[in-house]
Amino acid sequence: MIINGVEMKGLAVEHAAGLADVLTRNRAAMAPYEPLRSEAFYTEAGQLARIEGMLEERDGGRLVPYVFVEAGGGAVVGAMNLGSIALGPLCSGGVGYWIDRDWHGKGLATAGLAEVLRAAREDFGLHRVEAQTLIDNHASIRVLAKNGFTEIGLAPRYLHINGAWRDHRLFQRVLHDEDPSA
Repeated sequence: MIINGVEMKGLAVEHAAGLADVLTRNRAAMAPYEPLRSEAFYTEAGQLARIEGMLEERDGGRLVPYVFVEAGGGAVVGAMNLGSIALGPLCSGGVGYWIDRDWHGKGLATAGLAEVLRAAREDFGLHRVEAQTLIDNHASIRVLAKNGFTEIGLAPRYLHINGAWRDHRLFQRVLHDEDPSA
């Protein structure tokens, strides 16, 4: 899928260097929204280890990781994951994403999330997808709203972000009401 000159594709080990580069360049901009990270996280080796773990999760059916790459094999400019996949009576997953600050406002997260929601329903048979965001992350809240998510609550001290436990707004998108055993 290509959006404004950027391709959303499945994460692979060859994205390690590109992820290390974009995460390093966006480190300060992303800090208010991310857990504290070790210096190793921002290296190619650190990203390779992280990718290998994510691919194991993918192979176990618990995660579908994507990257946004400039079309034609260019730079990595973001990532999106459908994770915490649970089947059976729950049929649910959670979504997370980030975009390089130079690509903000170009519709990548909105279009990418629409594709992930399509795959969640059609390819994985999920009933719902959930998302959490810091209470003041208005850009992310807009992306969720554009994709039909509704707010379902507030989770005080939900995640340890930027050195402190932070409150998060909780959202969900119900994809269908079909019987999971059918």
